[in-house]
Amino acid sequence: MGTSLATYITLPGTTAEAFEHWRDVFGGELDITRYGDMPPMEGMPFTPDPRSVAHVTLRLPGGELAGGDVMDGKDYPVRDTAYSLLYTLESPEEAEAVVRRLVDAGGTEAMPFGRAPWGGWYGQVFDRFGVMWALSVDGD
Repeated sequence: MGTSLATYITLPGTTAEAFEHWRDVFGGELDITRYGDMPPMEGMPFTPDPRSVAHVTLRLPGGELAGGDVMDGKDYPVRDTAYSLLYTLESPEEAEAVVRRLVDAGGTEAMPFGRAPWGGWYGQVFDRFGVMWALSVDGD
């Protein structure tokens, strides 16, 4: 594999559930590795729960998400507007279907999906895990 860029997100013990949900919403290929699936690693600064996600990858049409469970026991905020995962789709109908799947599964629409001032389509949804998805369609 050559050079690539993927978004990496760390969730508070809900990584497997979130990535399985996102696979159901967006499609793609999911690979989950839990600490219990790996051989013991010398020099680890903590003893991970064997059920915790060490690494997960979701290969979507057009991109890749990766992540893992928080390991330091701190409670980091997930829901925020300082970031979003921007996903550009082929048609407004396809994007509206994604919005419906996210909302129907417990998400909330932050900005209704519709025509954007720049000529395309745009909307935002916070999924049930607090992650903001910005959904976009280029063009008229």
